[in-house]
Amino acid sequence: MAVAEREFNIPIVDRKAEFLPHPYRWTREQFYRMGEAGLFEGRRAILVEGEILAMPAMGDKHRTAIILGDDALRRVFGEDFFVSVQCPFDIGEATDPEPDLAIVKGNARDFLGRGLTKAALVVEISNTTYRYDQREKASLYAKAGVPEYWIVNLDRQPAQLEVHRAPQADAAQPYGFGYAEVTAYQAGEIVQPLAATGPVAVSALLP
Repeated sequence: MAVAEREFNIPIVDRKAEFLPHPYRWTREQFYRMGEAGLFEGRRAILVEGEILAMPAMGDKHRTAIILGDDALRRVFGEDFFVSVQCPFDIGEATDPEPDLAIVKGNARDFLGRGLTKAALVVEISNTTYRYDQREKASLYAKAGVPEYWIVNLDRQPAQLEVHRAPQADAAQPYGFGYAEVTAYQAGEIVQPLAATGPVAVSALLP
């Protein structure tokens, strides 16, 4: 048995049976074990519907926007929520998109021994990945029932915040769900997160 088959439980194909080539779908457990084994060292990867996707390296603007968003959202959500920064987000047996920011009700210690499965708000920073974040990621988060999804769109000049709300079934979207309401906000405007106690200035999120 090959090392990959032994370590990650890849099914062995009966070579005598008729077999049509097809993609192998990884599970979250296998994905995490690969990470622990160092297979992604020095690289960024996410798991989406069983596929392992390579992500671009984090640039200076992306990193700065994560720090700014973390700071701004902590202030308006208060002590009843915590901010998860690029942590696993379990929204299926074969999906872990690791959002840049996820605002979760409760205390981080409440989730020891179990994964994050719900969020009041998810935020992705788009520096080179806007089209993917706006379509595939939006569909994933809508499917998971995330009530509000933000994209800090640094691809656009000037940069803007795109707010997605009201998840619903939508057969036209990649994973069968999408958001019914999408609104763009510019620097100088403010937005009120659905579950927060106060508004956020869009300029506070932009590098």
